[in-house]
Amino acid sequence: MEYAAVRHFADKRYCYAIERGRILIRIETKKNDVESVILHVQDKYLPIKDMDTRQEYLMQVAYADNYIDYYEKILDIDVVCLRYFFEIRDTAGSVVYYGNHVFYDECITDTDRMFDCPQNLREEELFELPEWAKNKVVYQIFPSRFATDKEVSAEEWYQAPIDHKADLKGSLRGIIQHLDYIKHLGADVIYMTPVFCSNSSHKYNIDDYYRIDPSFGTKEDLKELVEKAHGLGMYVILDGVFNHTAVDFFAFKDIMEKREQSKYLDWYYINEFPLVMERGKRPNYKTFSYTALMPKLNLKNKETADFIIDVASYWIRECDIDGWRLDVADEIHHAFWKRFRREIKAVKKNVLIVGEIWHFAGDFLEGDEWDSIMNYQFCHAVSDLLVTGKMSESAFIGNLNFMKGNLNQGLEGYLWNFIDTHDTARFLHSVRQDIGKQKLAAAMQLLLPGMPMIYYGDEVGMDGGADPDCRRGMLWDEDRQNKELFRYYQTLIQIRHAYPALTGGRISRQYVNDDRGLIYMERKLQEQRIVLIFHTQKGNVDLQALKGMKDLVNGRDFAGSLDDYEAVVLVE
Repeated sequence: MEYAAVRHFADKRYCYAIERGRILIRIETKKNDVESVILHVQDKYLPIKDMDTRQEYLMQVAYADNYIDYYEKILDIDVVCLRYFFEIRDTAGSVVYYGNHVFYDECITDTDRMFDCPQNLREEELFELPEWAKNKVVYQIFPSRFATDKEVSAEEWYQAPIDHKADLKGSLRGIIQHLDYIKHLGADVIYMTPVFCSNSSHKYNIDDYYRIDPSFGTKEDLKELVEKAHGLGMYVILDGVFNHTAVDFFAFKDIMEKREQSKYLDWYYINEFPLVMERGKRPNYKTFSYTALMPKLNLKNKETADFIIDVASYWIRECDIDGWRLDVADEIHHAFWKRFRREIKAVKKNVLIVGEIWHFAGDFLEGDEWDSIMNYQFCHAVSDLLVTGKMSESAFIGNLNFMKGNLNQGLEGYLWNFIDTHDTARFLHSVRQDIGKQKLAAAMQLLLPGMPMIYYGDEVGMDGGADPDCRRGMLWDEDRQNKELFRYYQTLIQIRHAYPALTGGRISRQYVNDDRGLIYMERKLQEQRIVLIFHTQKGNVDLQALKGMKDLVNGRDFAGSLDDYEAVVLVE
């Protein structure tokens, strides 16, 4: 047995409440190294001689990634404090006992040698997530390029490639006029990149957080957009650029003018004067990505933190928005996000908080900071599987299971699964306009648990290279749209909404075949049984054993085989 691969901490990742009276306990072992794990538990404060509270539970492998097996057990308990340890049997038949980070050859009897789980503490740390958001479909809009209520020529609107400076006159009212389109697609949530005052097309350098950029409209326009979206049963999430500001923001302008005498010095990280702001030179103050025009805020300073939290609360109160997507969120310290969560949830309890982070984010997702993340692990895995071909089908599933095995169980339905965004090349561009691969990637987004995020225009076949070319004008001209692709996206979303087993069911069977390019899953929820199959390669693959089941994607009985890059959802 590989002792070094055995991993457990009595913390919020390995031992946590999933509801009152129910505690999940998880332990990791090297993949295929262990035959069984038995969880031993007993009450800390009741002596065995007075009341024997000892119990044993066989743990199950809940997930397996490419290297690790994740054993889990959910306990129904009512104690002040639980003490527990693990009995681990390897594939050679050897048994070891593991308690309080020490391995023993004999069964542990001393409670001080066991792990410790105070039940009240775990339940006070219960991860409470907005129920409305679970497994909802998100539609991302880049406001300056999505729709306009002004006169813009087709030549100007559909220019390609496009740069940062192109002004397509996108507006909030333009979005309002196309809410029915978003609803018709089937999306549940609208996420807009920044809408506040800024001199750029992307608005990630904000100079006034309390004002909608005049090119987009007014606060009243945003209010109307939110109200009408709510009326259609949709939610609205804004982009919070709280890591940095524009140089035209009042506090930084004061620093540029007054230098050492500015009362806002502590709002930023200024190393020295004069400020180095020339293009091509490294700034002598902290910024976003060494971009001189985006100075980084010091959110350890209470006045700065107060300002940002007031901004976030203001737009919730004024326009009833439903959440914030947080830009560059991992470059801001944990203490601020803990305070941010407490204070904006006090304004609106069910507001959704989603962090932008391009790597694993376990330390931000323990219930006291963010509710979710933009799931770049999913994006990169789909790309490696379908774009570069560097990842096998089994490794793809392993990557998804790594997230499951290392995050709170409740988060699975909240991760923002996407294949492209305003920061990446369009997926269709990356696969060289291969619509089959685009459809398969969309199926992986829309038929698995999480909050699939569709970047505007993907559903009609929008193209575009790396930023800024991925931010072209939306294809509103029907002659430019791939209508069959739109119907495919729409069908997948309808299936997702109609069959909750897809997102809420337990996996009763899973099969992966790298040679045939097959990922097979069966999910069950009460009496509902769903078979989900992704074929990730070219060619025809035979599945005659399933012939005759109802194919929900194609609306007919399953013929018993799959073609290039095809996905099906089968029911009996």
